[in-house]
Amino acid sequence: MNAPTNSPWLEQRERGSRSATRLMKWLALRCGRRIARLLLVPICAYFLAFSPRGRSASRQYLALALGRPPRLADLWRHWFTFAATVLDRVYFVDGRFGGFDIETRGLALLRRTLAKGRGCLLLGAHLGSFELLRTLAPVHGLSVSVVMYEDNAANITEVVNARLDPAIRERIIVPGGADTMLQIAECLSRGELVGMLGDRPAGSDKTVACRFFGRYAAFPQGPLRLALSLRAPVYLVAGLYEGGKRYVIHLEPFCEEPSADRAVRVAWVREWVQRYAGRLEHFCRLAPYNWFNFYDFWSGSPR
Repeated sequence: MNAPTNSPWLEQRERGSRSATRLMKWLALRCGRRIARLLLVPICAYFLAFSPRGRSASRQYLALALGRPPRLADLWRHWFTFAATVLDRVYFVDGRFGGFDIETRGLALLRRTLAKGRGCLLLGAHLGSFELLRTLAPVHGLSVSVVMYEDNAANITEVVNARLDPAIRERIIVPGGADTMLQIAECLSRGELVGMLGDRPAGSDKTVACRFFGRYAAFPQGPLRLALSLRAPVYLVAGLYEGGKRYVIHLEPFCEEPSADRAVRVAWVREWVQRYAGRLEHFCRLAPYNWFNFYDFWSGSPR
């Protein structure tokens, strides 16, 4: 996988400085969540006012997810939900789960799969809080490595992850390296979990044009091709924010025995990427304001 160069989401740089992010983090940890959430109001107002591209993308997505023209209140709720999950990420990486109402659904099924002695791929999206599962995993006795880019939100990632348990931080696998697949295979051979997001293509990633909310969007083939190559079972994961202090982590069996003859592998990957897009749409309808792709998601053409 080459370095990302032509994906819309990677071209959008984060707004705000590292010092501002540090200040927000300090206030969150010292002053508490209630006061910190009050500060999200001017932050969201700023983004709504000065991010026309993000505002347009939010309006486009919400019109499809809600089935009606979004109102200003919908845009506000969309952005505030995003900001709230970023704030809560500070508490999650600091191990402060006590004040939250977190329900995990499907954990018993996942344990049953892991009991077979092989690891599992967790396929998520920029939907809700993927960070929640990564940081909560040790509480459930699970070991999770995450394949992720950090470039496009370096300030937020660096500042928030500064307090992350070193054992968790070291489990970040950067895609595109010569040994990326080897690292993933080693994790799976140890019976561990490897998480990745499957909704954003990057760089030279091959994609599939999938129907998503009735329109075609480009989804990366990489995660499903990887699952097929390693014969690794796949679970879908979505940490949906329901408001207040409540989160629900959905763990759903998706493709438990990836297998396809060489002659039909391309068709197999296309079929399963479309299935992923279908399940992603389901979760978006379940929690429409949890979708955090603030760019024209339907603009990419398959490659």
